[in-house]
Amino acid sequence: DVDRTALHVLMADEAVPIGPAPAGESYLRGEKIIAAAKETGAEAIHPGYGFLSENPTFCRAVEKEGIVFIGPTAEAMEVMGDKLASRRKMLKSGVPVVPGTDEAVTDPEVAIKIAEKIGYPVLLKASAGGGGKGMRIVREAGEMASALRQTMGEAGSAFGNDAIFVEKYIEDPKHIEVQVLGDGQGRAIHVFERECSVQRRHQKVIEESPSPSLTPALREEICAAAVQTAEAIDYRGAGTVEFILAPGGKFYFLEMNTRLQVEHPITELVTGCDLVQAMVKIAQGEGICYRQEDISQRGWAIEFRLYAEDPGKNFAPSIGKILSMTVPQGPGVRLDTGVYEGFEVPIHYDPMLAKLVVWAEDREQAIARSKRILGEFALHGPVHNLPFHLWALDQPAFRDGSY
Repeated sequence: DVDRTALHVLMADEAVPIGPAPAGESYLRGEKIIAAAKETGAEAIHPGYGFLSENPTFCRAVEKEGIVFIGPTAEAMEVMGDKLASRRKMLKSGVPVVPGTDEAVTDPEVAIKIAEKIGYPVLLKASAGGGGKGMRIVREAGEMASALRQTMGEAGSAFGNDAIFVEKYIEDPKHIEVQVLGDGQGRAIHVFERECSVQRRHQKVIEESPSPSLTPALREEICAAAVQTAEAIDYRGAGTVEFILAPGGKFYFLEMNTRLQVEHPITELVTGCDLVQAMVKIAQGEGICYRQEDISQRGWAIEFRLYAEDPGKNFAPSIGKILSMTVPQGPGVRLDTGVYEGFEVPIHYDPMLAKLVVWAEDREQAIARSKRILGEFALHGPVHNLPFHLWALDQPAFRDGSY
């Protein structure tokens, strides 16, 4: 109900109300979305990102009703949605994973023994976790019992599953992810990488492609590992394989997002591939519409997530009416947004207002163009992070790519 004046609703040919504002009564109710599809005669459902996009039960329910699910199979989601299962699968298929356990841990004494074996600091992670929740760094044995108890409690309430595993915590890591497309028949290709190391609370804020951290040889190696990951589970549609890159150049499998990523526009700008169209074509049974040898990177793209939040108050969410909004224009600018002047930003969902994506011939020009465009973007109403993005671009660690 709260989205009846949202931009996507105003632009749609048909819109179906599916319930009140709380997600548990609307966007997380798979049966309501299936009912809306049947009511309008829709042949397929694209789940987007967030909510039910990686929910195997929803995927099965959609396909049971004879509606096409534009995304991977429920089986692929289950393997990759459980971090322990995905670790085991990757170990078996030869993809490098961070040293750690491949079974759930509940006993602090067992966790301490594991930590001593692989070396502190370690990371406690919820097996069913995501979005930065259910994670704690432990730097010494004395912290283990309370950290394990807290992480299990958080995981149980957030994901309905309190399974925790222990892995080596990589200091000063880079977050590199690789876009893949799979045909569901055991064949996959990569659409190169994105660097997503500017984060707050384990959530991405700025992404860029290509990654300034990779040599051509390392890029080839990490992209090949991503393809290997997708092929190991007969992946179907668009997905993203995420890696941790250690300072010495070693990389490890982190997880796979079995959906389209928020930051997919930067890949589209540097490769010219339309990832959503590719997903639709795969779902229609046409296979992958690109050949690996035809995909290359051209230029440089940076995405800035525009959030309604206050960086000066530890990125606390902000709400309110957008009183005025002047959007930047010009060559190399793409704005994916769901808001407009007069729109009331609600408290119920993710604080993202827009994704500003900038492309230029090289990284230096992309940064210069981004500074101009961020300076032209005017938004009055809720507190937002446009000033943070301008500040970040001026930091020496961002300039030289070492952030």
